[in-house]
Amino acid sequence: MSAAHDPAQRGRLALIAAGGTGGHMFPAQALAERLLAEGWRVKLSTDDRGARYASGFPPQVVREIVRSATPARGGALGKLAAPFRIGQGLASAVRAMRRDRPAVVVGFGGYPSIPALGAASLLGVPRMIHEQNGIMGRVNRIFARRVNRVACGIWPTELPEGISGTHVGNPVRQAVLDHAAAPYEPPGDGPLHLLVIGGSQGARRLSDVVPAAVAALPQELRARLQVSHQARAEDADRVTRAYADAGIAAEVQPFFADVPERMARAQLVVSRAGASSLADLTVIGRPAILIPYPSAAGDHQSANARALAESGAAVLLPESVLDTESLARDLRAILTDGQRARTMAQAALSLGRPDAAARLHDLVTELSP
Repeated sequence: MSAAHDPAQRGRLALIAAGGTGGHMFPAQALAERLLAEGWRVKLSTDDRGARYASGFPPQVVREIVRSATPARGGALGKLAAPFRIGQGLASAVRAMRRDRPAVVVGFGGYPSIPALGAASLLGVPRMIHEQNGIMGRVNRIFARRVNRVACGIWPTELPEGISGTHVGNPVRQAVLDHAAAPYEPPGDGPLHLLVIGGSQGARRLSDVVPAAVAALPQELRARLQVSHQARAEDADRVTRAYADAGIAAEVQPFFADVPERMARAQLVVSRAGASSLADLTVIGRPAILIPYPSAAGDHQSANARALAESGAAVLLPESVLDTESLARDLRAILTDGQRARTMAQAALSLGRPDAAARLHDLVTELSP
């Protein structure tokens, strides 16, 4: 019996805590959508950075902005102040939790999830974490021994010794599910759509190399290309000029709200290897050139990309060897070989877990009293 038809679950409150990047917020949004559909009430706990990605959450989700901080940012003073800010957030979370009495707390990582998970630990509220990446993040690693369940998006996930995880996949938003397994049009004689995404905040290195690599393609390909390039706001003007100077039709924005739609019509995607981006790629089913962010904690993006590369769904191009020539070579090889591109798309689709949000919801339901 689903929770939507279970009077014992209807109306219970789930508190979702997530950090301030799309990598944490998008799967949190997917779970929130599923919980609401199953009759739960949902509250989101995040910080000011996370609130920027909360606009896509359903309006029924109550937002709570918490005081938090990361010791990794803000210089010496920021590092000194971080414990005090986190302590203030924890105290506030304890008060709110005593008032709201959530049935379960689900953390998706990032420092803003510390207050909610910490308060749940102190008050004995059932709690779990979802780790999106193949290598566990710092905050989730801290709480791995303090929660009742660990759900994993990438499999296998490197977990602390003695900790077992449940593979559910990375939940994707309804906007992605709306394009799940969308028919793929392999590159041929018609228009070619290229999507370039560097994570939820863009990627400067991709803005440096991709326009030049696209400009190095044969004229016959360039004339048919339509590029959607997600670039940092400070890079957008120069990226736009680079495409215009090469005579390439391109739309450059700091953030595309319709990434799933653009991905569905793309013949090829150039992307970092964040867990949410890979989940979208595999649920929709598109070939990709993956360029992992080398400074990601524990090099987790390389771990994320491994399954796609090994299955033939993606070309893995480490940033250490990334240059105009290498990227142009890989772009040309895929965009001129429709059969290869189709095979890559099918391989990507075989790795997708469109039911990840449902699997995670089931764990939440089992955990709540």
